[in-house]
Amino acid sequence: MKAAASSPSPRRAALSLHARVSLVLCALVAALLLAAGFAWVSETRNAIREETEAAGRVAGQWLTVLARETDRDPAHGAERLMTNLREVGRLRSNVLEVISADGSTVYQSPASAYKAGRDAPAWFANWLAPLPLERRFDAGEQQLVLRPDSSRSVLDAWDELVAMSGWALAALALIAFACHHALRRALAPLHSIDAALARGADGLFDRRLPALAAPELDRLAQSYNRLAERLDDTLADNQRLEEDQRFARALQARLEEERRIIARELHDELAQGITAVRAIAGAIGQRSADQPGIHGSAQTIVAMTGQMQDGVRAILQRLRPPTVATGGRIDEAVAAWCAQWGALYPQIQVDCRTEAPQGEVTDEVALTVQRLLQEGLTNVARHAGASTVLVSLACSADAIELSIADNGCGLAGAEGDKPRFGLTGMQERVLDLGGELHFETAAGGGLCVRARLPLGGEEKVCPSPFKGEVGRGMGSAAALNQMQNSPRV
Repeated sequence: MKAAASSPSPRRAALSLHARVSLVLCALVAALLLAAGFAWVSETRNAIREETEAAGRVAGQWLTVLARETDRDPAHGAERLMTNLREVGRLRSNVLEVISADGSTVYQSPASAYKAGRDAPAWFANWLAPLPLERRFDAGEQQLVLRPDSSRSVLDAWDELVAMSGWALAALALIAFACHHALRRALAPLHSIDAALARGADGLFDRRLPALAAPELDRLAQSYNRLAERLDDTLADNQRLEEDQRFARALQARLEEERRIIARELHDELAQGITAVRAIAGAIGQRSADQPGIHGSAQTIVAMTGQMQDGVRAILQRLRPPTVATGGRIDEAVAAWCAQWGALYPQIQVDCRTEAPQGEVTDEVALTVQRLLQEGLTNVARHAGASTVLVSLACSADAIELSIADNGCGLAGAEGDKPRFGLTGMQERVLDLGGELHFETAAGGGLCVRARLPLGGEEKVCPSPFKGEVGRGMGSAAALNQMQNSPRV
């Protein structure tokens, strides 16, 4: 059957394949550049720390010597200390401060003139600079305080990072430009494929794709060309299938009409006649109590007509099961049919679980559910040898699912190769509505027949009340081949 073309739901415009591949390549290059940047920052941080520590050790040794000389000469040591500090000036990567006995600052080394007035951002300095661990030296009544100062080294690293970032951005832009043009050339054949597919979506398959630049695209073009060549045969087959389905639906409608006519005739003619005969025989039996021969014959007629009435009633229930045509719901019809069937087979326990429909159920779907239930329960009664059967009707806004699970003999015990028309009818009914029919066997025995009549929506799992893991659902062909050779049909 030819499916109607559906337009995609409106959504945000997606990026083209060209743009996506370009973005992925650029993201990879950017990630590599970022990784290289982090590696450089880590190496630079280690270098700054080593430089600061080395400069601090040299300055500390020098200050230790000055502090000892000051201690040995209390009279002139402090003056000579200040003279030496002023002559040396700034200590590399360190700040020197002299504090008097009262806590005031007597001397502080001058600031560096290198890149004066500039500093790296605080977050970058905190990231790269080592922890400022100060050292103190006692020089007489004064105290020398030595603090690490890597601000100039950090500023050099910042300037170098800014320069490298500029070069990296320029390289990234150049790579993006190159990728854009390379991908545009590589993906150019996709335009011809898109044009051919667009014509195919409009029902025009007169265009054939030429040989393309890449082997992968060549195989795609060849597959499309073969598909286009076979499309006419497929469309013809679809048309014949539609005609067959229309005929099948008309035939099914005619069969249902014949069922109703036969049921009506049985009820109006045969059933009424049997009732009349039963009433006459009952009257004869009442009036012939003193005549044993006539009385016994009348009682026999009453008993036989009672059996005939039960048989006619069973036939009527099979021809005209509970239906939703009178305004009832499908779940109520299924429950009523299960109750009637349970009364006919009291030796089999029936557990019926139904859900109320959430949407409108057409007469065609309701009738299919009823016929499937009828055929499935008949199979249980005739062939399963089961003591329990579970009937489950699951309803949603998108689908109706009927499952019949028993604890009988399952699929074992084939009886020859004669065809099983019950299964064929079930298959035809379900497939005619676009549904699915599955047969699942339990490890410990039993069978679950699950039919799903989709109105759209997700598939549910067939419930089973029996122990053992249920096997995987068989497809239509496998189920038909297996079940046609089984007595369970």
